[in-house]
Amino acid sequence: MSIAAQLCSSTRIADMFKIGIGPSSSHTVGPMRAAALFSTRLKGLPVARMTARLCGSLGATGRGHMTDRAVILGFQGYHPQTVPAEVVADSLRLTAEQGHIVVDGREVPFEIDRDVAFEPRTLLKFHVNGMVFQAFDEAGAELAKGTYYSTGGGFVSEEVAEGHVISLDAQPDDAVPEPFPYNHASELLAICQREGLSISDVARANDGGGEELDAYLDLVHQTMNECIDAGVAATGVLPGGLNVPRRARALREQLMNRGGEAGPSWRSHNDPMAGIDWVNLYALAVNEENAAGQRVVTAPTNGAAGIIPAVMRYYERFIPGASQDGVRRYLLTSAAIGAVIKANASIAGAEVGCQGEVGSASSMAAAGLAEALGGTPLQVENAAEIAMEHSLGLTCDPVAGLVQIPCIERNAIGAVKAINAARMALWGDGRHQVPLDTAIETMRQTGHDMLTKYKETSEGGLAVNVIEC
Repeated sequence: MSIAAQLCSSTRIADMFKIGIGPSSSHTVGPMRAAALFSTRLKGLPVARMTARLCGSLGATGRGHMTDRAVILGFQGYHPQTVPAEVVADSLRLTAEQGHIVVDGREVPFEIDRDVAFEPRTLLKFHVNGMVFQAFDEAGAELAKGTYYSTGGGFVSEEVAEGHVISLDAQPDDAVPEPFPYNHASELLAICQREGLSISDVARANDGGGEELDAYLDLVHQTMNECIDAGVAATGVLPGGLNVPRRARALREQLMNRGGEAGPSWRSHNDPMAGIDWVNLYALAVNEENAAGQRVVTAPTNGAAGIIPAVMRYYERFIPGASQDGVRRYLLTSAAIGAVIKANASIAGAEVGCQGEVGSASSMAAAGLAEALGGTPLQVENAAEIAMEHSLGLTCDPVAGLVQIPCIERNAIGAVKAINAARMALWGDGRHQVPLDTAIETMRQTGHDMLTKYKETSEGGLAVNVIEC
């Protein structure tokens, strides 16, 4: 089991699908949440200076992932799910121009180059994504200190004592126990068989069910679709210096000229693969929005945020009989599989490479689609396994530390893989040779053996070869 899984194994839908901003759940959403939590400890204190040390992978690719911006926003009390887009866009510029941030209603001097330190060679004890925040008074005396870990997918943990780390995403002590607890896919399947339930039924029951859950699922659905639409409408070049052009809008224009998006009976020039072009479009649109730092759904990470929305839109637009209930079951099942992956391996690229991000998202989407298409629990588990098995070994090697190359296209490939995995699983009766639990454990072992330079450090793979060319 990964450190991240030990620190937090929550299975709530709202944990697996967080609404936040790009470009990274582990390098943007998590650090912003941690910094905001730290800032709540400063109320009433005479703070005159604040500092942030970004260690390990946060130090290696934090600039490209805008971790400094995330921390500055968090120090000022902003949260990923609610921070206004205009505040995000102007935060670094305003901080540099004004020379201060606002903490607990007071202006605190802040110099970005002095007060944010990137330390890629400093590895804190519990996770590669570590950060240390400190607050000082006028005399330089320390008022508060916090050591936090961004463990992937926006999850955050804190080192509260020497050798003792707690999850800041854990359920409260008075939370109602899950009626159907499970840690592994085999246990989930056993519950389904014993109780006569689908995987989405189990996920719904464990999350309390009811209108509040449906409202959140519908919010996730809406936010994912809005992100696709925003990405399709946008033009220009993505920030960061690679001069990567947005492609979604131009691709949509080409597809519309070939016949448009007209639902499950749609065909274009007798091309049987034309629907895949639309799936590619949906995924590209989301991840271009993510790369631009816009609002996305962490699913289960930002680097892989395009896969689950793309497959969801494919279900809605190209599957006869698609329904709101089907979308909800798709999301519930995806989250259930994501919880198993997170509990037994990792969803963090800095911990296991991109197999933990795109591989996990593809596995989740494959399972969700198989369920929405009427698959049995065995077929759903098979779909998830197929997608995960054929993502094993996938490295995380972002060029220039930006979530652009190869990340954006990788989401499109992962979405198509998920659809294919679901279809393959539905051909059979669910019986197969490699259990999902085995594929997940293999992913964990592969991530453990993977060289650090291939795990979100931008020190290997495409990250070095593209620049050299």
